[in-house]
Amino acid sequence: MLKARNRTAALLAAAALVGAAALTGCGSDGGDGDGKTLKLWHYEAPNGAMGAAWQQAIEEFKKTHPGVTVKFEEKGFEQIQKTASMVLNSSDAPDVMEYNKGNATAGLLSKQGLLTDLTPEVTKRGWDKPLSSGVRTTSRYDAQGVMGSGKWYGVPNYAEYTMVFYNKALFDKYKVKVPTSFEEFTAALDTFTSKGVTPLANAGAEYPAHQYVYQLALSKADRSWVDSYELYKGKPDFHDAAWTYGAETFADWVKKGYIAKSSSGAKAEDAGTAFISGKYPMFFSGSWWFGRFKSEMKDDWGTFLWPGSKLTLGSGGNLWVVPKGARNKKLAYDFIDITMKKGIQNALGNKGGVPVAADLSAITDKKSQRLIQDFDELAKSDGLAFYPDWPVPGFYDTLVSETQKLITDSTDPDDYLDALKKAYQSGAPKK
Repeated sequence: MLKARNRTAALLAAAALVGAAALTGCGSDGGDGDGKTLKLWHYEAPNGAMGAAWQQAIEEFKKTHPGVTVKFEEKGFEQIQKTASMVLNSSDAPDVMEYNKGNATAGLLSKQGLLTDLTPEVTKRGWDKPLSSGVRTTSRYDAQGVMGSGKWYGVPNYAEYTMVFYNKALFDKYKVKVPTSFEEFTAALDTFTSKGVTPLANAGAEYPAHQYVYQLALSKADRSWVDSYELYKGKPDFHDAAWTYGAETFADWVKKGYIAKSSSGAKAEDAGTAFISGKYPMFFSGSWWFGRFKSEMKDDWGTFLWPGSKLTLGSGGNLWVVPKGARNKKLAYDFIDITMKKGIQNALGNKGGVPVAADLSAITDKKSQRLIQDFDELAKSDGLAFYPDWPVPGFYDTLVSETQKLITDSTDPDDYLDALKKAYQSGAPKK
């Protein structure tokens, strides 16, 4: 996703972490690096699971690399997303950075020759071993920048997936049970609406509005449908039963009041904070919110997977990538390696992340245990269906603008799907 996150473009609180004196035992990997400085960028919130775990990784890196200065720079998601191609083609490129996965992002940079091929390091250090096939998909890109095969251009040390977050107090107040089927889910939506409560938090100016559409479509789809759309292993039909159901149902949900028309101009942060404040009973979004909810909300919330669907949005997490022009590549590889170690993985899990190599017995928080167990089940059943904006560059903007029109009733589902089809076909690789 464009976040994906498309996630919240969270500002990071961080300071440059300074070491001392000369480097012992660590050198640069070509370029004109001095082997004494690691320049690191990421855009995770400091109170989120990844931000907290990576801060711990930085401290561990400093201990194992005496004399090395870690220069961490604050970045926002949108900032990196919009300037990556320009910055990575300059002398200002970091040594290692977090970057979004998918054809339209990491795939595009790999095709442009801006990322280092990490395949030798992946093999040498065994980074691939704990990763399931669904998580590996977004780490490898072919010569055309299409994910799923080819060289390793990124390494995820966490995973992510979407779920329904729910407010237990509101469920209890209106005597709504946690749904286990889609019928029970829509019954819950009806109950809240009948009481004058809009049940679903939403944001139309960013995600998750178009993710609702995609999830509804996924509930009527299978793996071949996903591969056709995401990996170009076929020709997607934007007016098939799945896409039509997704668009029509979403539009119907707006009409029924399940989703507020006023949410058309809201951003993801608005939707998330509204859920935190208790305004909405439910919020369909990703595990990247989990750590924040854990730190900012009382214990009065829970999660459940989208009922009645074998597929949901999800993948390996954002990638650690090493720019082609990085000056201290060996230091970058060493840092990535630390983030894959059990200690950091366990910390990530206990903070509310979805680690790829943690010891589940070391995860003490019950909500976090459930989060990881649900992910493991999705991974085992091949249930991760990636994100709707990934297939072609610029598709996120199309999804956002066209889904906004569905919310405001300024387009209909048929025209909506025509617009998606046009944008997809204009950006997809020509066969």
